[in-house]
Amino acid sequence: MDAPKIQTAIPQRRYQFGEYGGVVLGEIESKDGVKYLYILALVREGEVAPGFYVTAEKNPRHSAHEGSHRLRVITQGLDEEIESSDRWADLDAFCEEAFKVAGKVLGLSNEEPLRLA
Repeated sequence: MDAPKIQTAIPQRRYQFGEYGGVVLGEIESKDGVKYLYILALVREGEVAPGFYVTAEKNPRHSAHEGSHRLRVITQGLDEEIESSDRWADLDAFCEEAFKVAGKVLGLSNEEPLRLA
């Protein structure tokens, strides 16, 4: 899995999602050259590192007409761009869509993400 290479990030929100703990990161600096706006990182209970990511990444200039940011899923055996949109620049819209995508991929469509304090 080609996980984001995060150097620094500020947690924006924390969630419980089925058997996963999740954190949404913002203000991200990475070593991989990707301009991340937000990252949802999910860690399965009993594991120490995230195994599933949904990212909002700045679109390259040649794709900007499709939207300012692209939504991407990264997990073992899957690295796929889902959709480009200006909506992914909004934290609430990103979180809503990121959990929909995570639910479909992880088989948790019946689970609701619980935002933690």
